[in-house]
Amino acid sequence: GTVDNKTTLEAEDDVAHVKWGGSWRMPTFVEMEELRTNCTWNETTINGVNGYRVTGPNGNSIFLPKAGYYTDSGLSSLGTIGSYWASSLFTYYNSNNAEGLSFNSNDGWWLCEYRNSGLSVRPVCE
Repeated sequence: GTVDNKTTLEAEDDVAHVKWGGSWRMPTFVEMEELRTNCTWNETTINGVNGYRVTGPNGNSIFLPKAGYYTDSGLSSLGTIGSYWASSLFTYYNSNNAEGLSFNSNDGWWLCEYRNSGLSVRPVCE
């Protein structure tokens, strides 16, 4: 495709906003970093799905499944890795990469992934 030189998704490019409307959107890098560093992560299985219950300082929590990710070869790492998009690009390399958060049973890390990769989205709302 064409390089568009964007650094943050616009509403029409944000899948959470497009699919859910209203104030729903993909989280920013800063919001995901806050989730990663300021919350308590407890590995758990809910309704047969492996993932993490992530609890914030206010006691509220969300569940992030280890939903794997899609590549040209199909679904990979289902039940062992969770990979989630942020709304910002990783411009250090080039604008073909976007930022995200990935985790397994041992660690959580930032990732830089091609924008056409199939990562999960965990929408947020204003």
